[in-house]
Amino acid sequence: MTKPPSPFSPDWISAPGETIADLLEERGWSQSDLARRTGYSPKHVNLLVKGKAPITEETALKLERVLGSTARFWLTREAQYREELVRTAERISLKRDAGWLGKLPLKDMVRFGWVKAFKDKSEQVAECLKFFGVASVQVWESQYRQPVAAFRSPAVFQRRDGKSYNGAVAAWLRQGEREAGKIFSKPFNKARFEETLAELRALTNETNPSVFVPKLTALCAKAGVVVAIQPAPKGCPVSGATRWLTPNKALLMLSLRHRSNDQFWFSFFHEAGHLLLHGKRLLFIEIEGEFNGKEEEEADSFARNLLIAPEVASRLAVLPKTKTDVIAFANRIGVAPGIVVDRMQKESYLPWTHLNGLKVRYRWTHDETS
Repeated sequence: MTKPPSPFSPDWISAPGETIADLLEERGWSQSDLARRTGYSPKHVNLLVKGKAPITEETALKLERVLGSTARFWLTREAQYREELVRTAERISLKRDAGWLGKLPLKDMVRFGWVKAFKDKSEQVAECLKFFGVASVQVWESQYRQPVAAFRSPAVFQRRDGKSYNGAVAAWLRQGEREAGKIFSKPFNKARFEETLAELRALTNETNPSVFVPKLTALCAKAGVVVAIQPAPKGCPVSGATRWLTPNKALLMLSLRHRSNDQFWFSFFHEAGHLLLHGKRLLFIEIEGEFNGKEEEEADSFARNLLIAPEVASRLAVLPKTKTDVIAFANRIGVAPGIVVDRMQKESYLPWTHLNGLKVRYRWTHDETS
């Protein structure tokens, strides 16, 4: 059986007119001969040979009859040539934008598997634009950098060397969007989400992230909230973020800065508080060591009271400061002992140096490649 011809896929810029010229030479024809046989003017045939006139559907059919091959071949040849011209021009343009890569945490983006590494700068720029889902660096500026930069005062996202954290934060947020796109979620249901949070509170006692994270993400997705836990690249001082992707789908992001269960769960319920208490048009980004206003205080209060209810928290002041008593108390109220320790420390009932062994330290998958 004869194999079908391989699709024409050149890796060089070759105008279809070169193929026309080769076929004319094989037949011993001149361009004038081709003009007479096709009904075109000699000038138009010359433009075809030079690649300055495009091969249209009509021209492709005429070339099929006069020179052979198929109309599809000629149209494909033309389309690939025009595409390669555009790509060549784009490579030149992208190379001029190579400085943009310096705004991104490229090394970590590659290490985390978010993008592939390329030696050629234009290819690397194209790869990063594809990651962000934008056509140009100019579009990226308006789609990602500006919203992040406008979120807080510039000083918050400013490094000591004067460079901005915006690119790193934007990359982290974008990866959350990408992960959210892979997760099916039901339409957001506030009552269902509140019920889910009560159920998730019991998960604080699970010490293995590989066990509790799938449960966490599955339960939240049923309530219309997509949870994305992604490592923060260098220059991204965030612990968490929330945003509404659509009116019926929310994104709750956590970075892997949370090395202990008390930090992780407090941050999770803090972000959940934003979704339940604050508007759907708002973007909340939690910056390590920064506090910003009423909404943050409300989200803190929500997390604090959900983990340990106020009527129960009042007993912490008189709780004996022993490992045995703290564990027993935590078991009675149904949360991890480390969370009780953290609350006692924050309320100054317990020194920050005491009972930290009850806090479970997590080891995230990305740690192994750090």
